[in-house]
Amino acid sequence: MTTSPEELHDVRLHVNGSVHEVRVPARRLLSDALRHDCGLTGTHVGCEHGVCGACTILVDGKPMRSCLMLAVSAVDAEITTVEGLTEDDGTPQGRLSPVQQAFSDCHGLQCGFCTPGFLTTITAGLAENPDPTEDEAREMIAGNLCRCTGYQNIVKSVLRAAELGKGEE
Repeated sequence: MTTSPEELHDVRLHVNGSVHEVRVPARRLLSDALRHDCGLTGTHVGCEHGVCGACTILVDGKPMRSCLMLAVSAVDAEITTVEGLTEDDGTPQGRLSPVQQAFSDCHGLQCGFCTPGFLTTITAGLAENPDPTEDEAREMIAGNLCRCTGYQNIVKSVLRAAELGKGEE
């Protein structure tokens, strides 16, 4: 018995301000398309069940677990990965966003595996609540898991990012 090859679909993904034309099977996860087809390896895949938050990206500004979304369902959506969080300042690497700068200032990362998911989650959270209390900061990150930090410096990073964000207004 022979099996026929899986049908491929042409998908146009709008990622970090650029268009990526990819050809993927219908069941290709968005996390895999971003990493393997677009070459954006900042989106990490931890549990592949939507539990850990490492694969969190922004889809139309909202946090989304990319391991739970199919690439074919992301057509016409504006996708932001951790690579897209830097701000254009004319240099090749760009300027760190307030959330990225806060993680650096407050030592909010250790091994870094969960960091991209935290950065995108916090970016969306601060867009909705730009001046969170400590309890609100903890609630903001409650869906993301970290095995290294104990969360204290991540909470400090949320609060510092809020301070830095106020300075940009």
